[in-house]
Order: sequence, then C-alpha cells, then structure tokens
Amino acid sequence: MIPAEFDEIRPYMPEELPAVYEELIADPEFQAAMGYVFKDIPFEQVAALMRGSKTNLDFQKALVYPFLQGLLAKFSKGISLSFDNKEALRNALCLSNHRDIILDSAFLCLLMVNHIDNTVEIAIGDNLLIRPWIKKLVRVNRSFIVQRSVSIREMLASSKRLSAYIHHAIVERKQPVWIAQREGRAKDSNDATQEGLLKMLSMYAGGDIFDALKVLNIAPTTISYEFDPCDYLKAKEFQQKRDNPEHKKSPMDDLINMQTGLFGFKGEIHYHIADVINDKIDALDRTMPKNERTGAVARIIDNTIHRNYRLWPVNYYFYELLTGDTQFADKYTAADKEQLDKYLAEQIAKVDLPNKDEAFLRTKILEMYANPLKNYIKAHAGE
Repeated sequence: MIPAEFDEIRPYMPEELPAVYEELIADPEFQAAMGYVFKDIPFEQVAALMRGSKTNLDFQKALVYPFLQGLLAKFSKGISLSFDNKEALRNALCLSNHRDIILDSAFLCLLMVNHIDNTVEIAIGDNLLIRPWIKKLVRVNRSFIVQRSVSIREMLASSKRLSAYIHHAIVERKQPVWIAQREGRAKDSNDATQEGLLKMLSMYAGGDIFDALKVLNIAPTTISYEFDPCDYLKAKEFQQKRDNPEHKKSPMDDLINMQTGLFGFKGEIHYHIADVINDKIDALDRTMPKNERTGAVARIIDNTIHRNYRLWPVNYYFYELLTGDTQFADKYTAADKEQLDKYLAEQIAKVDLPNKDEAFLRTKILEMYANPLKNYIKAHAGE
C-alpha cells in the first residue's frame, strides 16, 4: 500500500488503470498520438491491448516494448547492456548521465525486462507534461513526477516528498528506480552529478547523508550513444544562449527535441550498470565536514559513470579535431574520417538560425563527442 501523501506524484496502481485507460482511449489527442506512433496498427487494436493490460508492466510489455524494439530496428545499430551485479538491480537507484529526454529511461526499462523481468520507476519533470494525456500516460508507464513548476516557497516540501517517495519505492516496495544525475540533459556531454540532487535524495532521513544515500543502493549507470540525433539542436541552443543569456526553450522546443531523439539515428547504444557504491561510501572519511559530503559522493558517482563509457570512432576522431591530439589515430580508419566529416557538416547544416555561427556550432558538436573521452581518460588515469 502506497501512502496517500504520494498520490499526486506516484505512478498509477494496477487497480486504477482501467479507468485511466478509458480516459486516454476517449481523448482525441491521445488517439492522434497513437496513430502517429503505431502507424500500422488500428487504434481499436491499441485500445484492446491497453484494456488487456492488468498491470503497468503488462502495459509496457504490450505497447512500449514493441514500440522501442521498432525504434531500435529503424534508428540504431542495436543496443547492449553490461552490469556488475545483476541481483543489485532488483532494488537499486539507477542514477545515470542524461542524453535523451525520453529514451534514456525507456531503453533502460527495455533492457531490464530482458534481464530481470521488471522495469524501473522513472523520475520525470513536470515541465515535460505539457498535455493532460501525457501526464496520464507517463504515470501508466511507471513514472513519478518531479515538480519543478512549484513556487520557491513550495519547493522544500515538494523535494522532501519526492525524497520520501523514492525511499519508499526502493526500501518498502523493493522497486528499482531511475533518475538522471542532473536536472536536464548535459548538453555538452560533460556529465557531472548535481550535489543538490544528492541532498534531495537524502532529505527523507534528515540524519547522516552517507547513511541516507547508502539505503538507496545507488548504482551509477552509464549511457553511451554512438550518435546523438539532437546534437545540432543542442548546439543551436548553445548559440541562442550565448547570443541572448535570457533565452529559454519553449514547450515546442522540448517537443522537437523529443521527436528528434526518438526518430533520429543513434548508431550503437550501450548501457553499463555498476554495482551499488555503498562500499565506496563506507571508505570515505566520516570526519569530513558535512558540507563536503555530497561532493565526495558525487565524485564517486561521476568517476564510476566516466569509467564505463562505451566509445566509438566518432569520439576519438572528434576529440582529435577539437584538441589536435593524435594519440587515438589508431581508433578510426580513413573511411571513418570521411563519413564523420560528412556527418559533422550535415548536422551543422541542419541548424536554422538567422545569425548562424558555423565555427561556434562546429566546436560545440565536437565537444559533445570529445567530452566523454576526456572524462574516460581522467577516470582511468593512474591505473
């Protein structure tokens, strides 16, 4: 039984699904969206699959899993998973770097179905829930809501409730959870854990932050895409913010990023889920000042994520173009270089700005692919 205090943010429970299904099925916007996503399936069949799904996991297996398999077949070279401790996945907090608005957690769910016949509950910001049917759909799909649009006065209470919910899911219900290491994507791929996130995660306890975080069984999770179809959109946003520091993405911008991430070519995709970091937290100095503790745990998470990147010719070649360092010239071929030069030019050409700064855009895209390699090198230094 989930306490009522979480009703506003938690996923729907199985007994609530039939009524929510009927609300979605009757919604013209949902019908249109499903017609776009499942072009070859009549909506009546989609509705029947929904009504036949007794649990959230049933729904994911019947509708989400086949959709993701179709995406992988059309827009990738395939996906793979490695992990340090399979049993730890059953009630871990998979805290990962963040590349794609939708697919980071979706692909993790697909992989976990294959390996432990379960999926993670997913943290999703309410800024993305721009239509009522989207909010309903993500809660059917085992998402819980991170309230980012509340007032500053309400933020503390909202954060405490979110922290308590994540603790409840992992400890009381033995349910794995996914959350990104920072709010929003790391648009330059320089992945770093926000200390504020760790403070939020520990709020449920109110005591020692090391002990509070250990209870959550944090398993740093590394997501590696060979190609990021949103790279040119991220570069565009970098220029927009450079030219106008007050620039903010619109809901339409988020939709374009979601659509591009879903239906753009991603190349190879790899996930690595490390073992929980409790032993590493235990090794930290318990006498360190309290204000340094979140930073110490963040460095453990970052180092673990960085160590487990999967790297491809694009990372090595774009690193060379950015830095002039040729030490990884054996990691790509002449054919790779030709293909990647063409890719870079094509992505820059997609940016639609009236005052387009091609040199700046080029640098930003190169950084997105070079930064994982830079962090990988630092993480493995001294071995």
